[in-house]
Amino acid sequence: MTGNIETLKTFISENRAEYVKLETLLTSHKALAPENGGDGELEKCEALQSFLKEHGITNLKRYDAPDSRAKNQIRPNLIATIEGESNDYSIWVMAHLDVVPTGDLSLWNTDPWTVVEKDGKLFGRGVEDNQQGLVSAFAAAWSYVKNGVKPAHTVKLLFAADEEVGSKYGIIWLLENHRELFSKDDLIIIPDGGDPKGETIEVAEKNIMWLEFTVNGKQCHGSRPDEGHNACLAGSTLAVRLNSELKKKFSKKDSMFTPSYSTFEPTMRKSNVEGVNIIPGSDVFCMDSRILPCYSCDQVLKEIDKICKKVEKEFGVTVSHKILQKGESRATPKDAKVVSLLASSIKEAHGIDSKVIGIGGGTVGAELRNKGFDCVVWSTMDETAHMPNEYCIIDNIIKDAVTIAVLMSK
Repeated sequence: MTGNIETLKTFISENRAEYVKLETLLTSHKALAPENGGDGELEKCEALQSFLKEHGITNLKRYDAPDSRAKNQIRPNLIATIEGESNDYSIWVMAHLDVVPTGDLSLWNTDPWTVVEKDGKLFGRGVEDNQQGLVSAFAAAWSYVKNGVKPAHTVKLLFAADEEVGSKYGIIWLLENHRELFSKDDLIIIPDGGDPKGETIEVAEKNIMWLEFTVNGKQCHGSRPDEGHNACLAGSTLAVRLNSELKKKFSKKDSMFTPSYSTFEPTMRKSNVEGVNIIPGSDVFCMDSRILPCYSCDQVLKEIDKICKKVEKEFGVTVSHKILQKGESRATPKDAKVVSLLASSIKEAHGIDSKVIGIGGGTVGAELRNKGFDCVVWSTMDETAHMPNEYCIIDNIIKDAVTIAVLMSK
């Protein structure tokens, strides 16, 4: 494959304009989930289908998850297949179609839904998250199709729905309803996170738990706190103690993660009273916990209950909490085939020595790993996802496409 690989590398490098064209097309379709005020990914998916067909990638199949809130009541998941020399397992490259809202438009220097190219970068909502990975996957696959070269193993590109708000209609739905699509021997790459050098291969995630705490006391006049039970004071104390005491209790460190320790951060606080001179009888706040895999969420919950009981007794209040999100994930072994082959591909393509890491954020990788599928999250990016003036570097699209193309030859 040595001669073919050089041909493919050259082809990928010479077709920069097509990647800008695809990014521009994808960004123009506002693929927002219903939770974010949109009607889903259908229009974007259909535009992508047409683009792929025009470029010779024609073995396409849709798996539409039903969703009554979305356009045509579906959330599309598109799979493109490129047959390989061997079909004993498949190489998957998984990207997602949906994007997040723009946020405060006054913070954008350009129209978020119109790609602007400047200084080697493309600006617009979704250009990095996750269209960069999508376009790199396309570029690698297209280089094989256009040059009449078969990859070593069958390649499957998945363009999934609903990643930004939980993947219920994306990878979770596919795993529940079309498990036959995947084999435990498959190699799965998710280009949806990385670093500016493209040297980190993510194989594990921290356990994640979001909680909402409600503290109920007794409302009274601000001048007579002795007649009430200040829920705001109790809630603030609880938030501080949760942060400090949980850190002490679950204090192990793992250098594979950044930060290397478990985090328990009070975040959103809901409005309580409307006057400065009213002592609140109720206070509600949330906590975002990212827990090292050596601890379970249930272990943390037991300690939380102890802390809550102490605050109840001290302040004369009642405390309840509900789980907003809870997830635990197995890790992909550091010596898994997908890890070693991706590492060797990065080295071969760019001379970079990679390293494995864990992350605190959540990806679709967790859903796959928990079903027994080894996968990695990797890309070359500045991590501007969800920010105003989100951008991707065009050279990174090309760089990652070359790496993926090399991987497809192995």
